[in-house]
Amino acid sequence: MRTRAALRAALGEQNPRPGLVPTLGALHAGHQALIRQAAAENGRVVVSVFLNPTQFSNPEDLSRYPRDLARDVALAVEVGANLIYAPTVAEVYPAGDATTVHVAGLTDRWEGAARPGHFAGVATVVTKLLNHVRPARAYFGEKDFQQLVVIRRLHADLALPGEIVACRTVRDSDGLALSSRNARLSPTERRQAAVLWRALFRMRTAAEGVTDVDALLAAGEKAILIESAVQLDYLAIVDPTTLEPLDRLVPGARAIIAATVGETRLIDNVLLSRESGVGSAE
Repeated sequence: MRTRAALRAALGEQNPRPGLVPTLGALHAGHQALIRQAAAENGRVVVSVFLNPTQFSNPEDLSRYPRDLARDVALAVEVGANLIYAPTVAEVYPAGDATTVHVAGLTDRWEGAARPGHFAGVATVVTKLLNHVRPARAYFGEKDFQQLVVIRRLHADLALPGEIVACRTVRDSDGLALSSRNARLSPTERRQAAVLWRALFRMRTAAEGVTDVDALLAAGEKAILIESAVQLDYLAIVDPTTLEPLDRLVPGARAIIAATVGETRLIDNVLLSRESGVGSAE
């Protein structure tokens, strides 16, 4: 379905409302895990496939993003999607559209600093999609942890419909978090990229007996240094609600990382404290 009207006609007024899995397209096993969970928890599942231009600060990044709607539809239906909502840009941003959603504070650091305007694009399109679909639950992966926190905040602040459900990160056999960006990595870069998870895993293991944030960060940075081709953007331990850097561990504390491998920027995170916090333990 390409239009909101067609989507509403397909959904009708039946209850319960559907589950929603929003995607940019280029579906992979991580997306399929979200869809499976949505299918297990809802009578119907809508998967949106919309390559949102407003969340790309780099036009080249947008142009390089894979596009294969037929493949995306097949992968989504295979694991339980009932409806595919693939609106056009004009449907999401009609002529005269002048409203942008900005979540203050949470978007200032980390990915917000590295990618100006990114989270305004994310927040705006998620708000629109939640209003288009009106789901009972919407599913987002924990890999994009800052995005998840931002979406939880805007959902609460704007009293948007449904519930935001956080889903565990899906990883490859070497620990690398599944991402559409991984397809851009050469075989050598793919091997090097696994160091992101090794750094986070070392920090998580150390956190079982160490509460000193500086010591944990040093452990992660030491792991990254093994791969000189990996350019570290940031490695931090943050509060799970405010995303502010911590000087001591608190329940739910997250280690977050961003690094560039070749020309591809990757992000990941891990829960350091299992006591509480947004999402679940890895």
